[in-house]
Amino acid sequence: MTETTGASPLAPEWLAVPSDLNALHAPMWAAGVERNDGGELAIDGIPVSELKAQFGSPLFVMSETDFRARARAFKDAFDAAFEDICGGVDVYYAGKSFLCTAVASWVAEEGLRLDTCSGGELAVAARAGIDGANLGLHGNNKSDAEINRALDMKLGRIVVDSLDELERVAKIASGRGEVAKVMLRLTPGVHAHTHEFIATAHEDQKFGLSMAGDSTEEAGLSAAEEAVAAATAYDSVELLGLHCHIGSQIFEPEGFALAAEKLLTFLAAMQSKYSITLPELDLGGGYGIAYTPVDTPRPAAEIAQAMAAVVRSTCAQLGITSPRISIEPGRAIVGSSTFTLYEVGTLKTVRVDAPEAAGAAENVTFPRRYVSVDGGMSDNARPVLYDADYSAVLASRTTLAEPQLSRVVGKHCESGDIVVRDVYLPADVAAGDLLAVPGTGAYCWALSSNYNYLARPGVVAVRGGTARWIVRGETEEDLLNRDMGVANV
Repeated sequence: MTETTGASPLAPEWLAVPSDLNALHAPMWAAGVERNDGGELAIDGIPVSELKAQFGSPLFVMSETDFRARARAFKDAFDAAFEDICGGVDVYYAGKSFLCTAVASWVAEEGLRLDTCSGGELAVAARAGIDGANLGLHGNNKSDAEINRALDMKLGRIVVDSLDELERVAKIASGRGEVAKVMLRLTPGVHAHTHEFIATAHEDQKFGLSMAGDSTEEAGLSAAEEAVAAATAYDSVELLGLHCHIGSQIFEPEGFALAAEKLLTFLAAMQSKYSITLPELDLGGGYGIAYTPVDTPRPAAEIAQAMAAVVRSTCAQLGITSPRISIEPGRAIVGSSTFTLYEVGTLKTVRVDAPEAAGAAENVTFPRRYVSVDGGMSDNARPVLYDADYSAVLASRTTLAEPQLSRVVGKHCESGDIVVRDVYLPADVAAGDLLAVPGTGAYCWALSSNYNYLARPGVVAVRGGTARWIVRGETEEDLLNRDMGVANV
């Protein structure tokens, strides 16, 4: 058996051996996260050991300042880019990425609107005091109760996902003697370069109305056009415009440009054919962030300018006035604002056969170290759901130890319970050390569970050197309070 020096043959090609294990790759972290004079990771001057002592672990640690700055950057950048086209842009924060009442209030204070996907998310918005006119409701299977709640709150938009749902929204609004403000979610068939399960604009999936001509039994009409025709015929529906979302964690601009061109062309055709005006067009979100050093996110201003150029040129070619544009960033605002803090428990090194691509001799194995932490797939389900890659650093101290290929795993009874699949960590990592995993603001707490009866971690917001709960961590008592077995004996 042969040990490795330098890069491990077990590591993926993209993973380089870091020259400095104590360094932080800035694009993955919130502003204000750095190592203090003692070598400990700190956020706005608060060391992670202090956060651990006060709030426990695992723990989601969010920079309120960073969140607000990213939200404001999107609003300012898109308003500037589209000022000459349609007077600015409506930016809807995608609440599904992470939502609580504090975040909802920050969104409103920074001039953004809020996109929701359920009655529960609407309830959060209501508790935060968000004006219904600044809310949207998504979802492919809205209940009658959710549609009624949207009308009760006088939502600015209900994004309709199917012909069946359009009919139900119209019927419910009619029964109330009201008019529902509706947008139609279309699937433009644009394949973004993303994971199959988070690519949401191809035909074979649950979202949206197909723009393909053979997607309905109505001769010559796509499902998208049939929905436009139906919506214009309902007295209880005000058709605001069209919506699309091509996927998530997207870095390349081509997908956004093609989707914008297709939606604008369709919008122009519908306006002409049905003698209507569709005043709004939502181009969705999906802008990528840095989870690893090889990810290359685009600044909000660069995204805005690229999208504005496409909208400007396409509208000119079609001879139409641009609709009011809206977008829905979520991950790009909250993702890098947050890291998860874990405590290391057991460590184990196993021997793994050399991959064929390594060209090693037969029977050669290489070490892979498993570093177990006190959380896992219950606080970050993305690796098991999407094969998502993350990074990690030793947070409680610096080190001069050599890098060792490691796999950070959780404490659940699942072999797939992986937090960070491949990362070089110091060889001297030991039980009791603290690890920090950056980029966990989006779809981690939101997807969290109580698997194995673990209490879900809380979320701490840090601003100006002060940390506070914005979502309290669960306790075992919280879990048992819902178990009615003993109470009903």
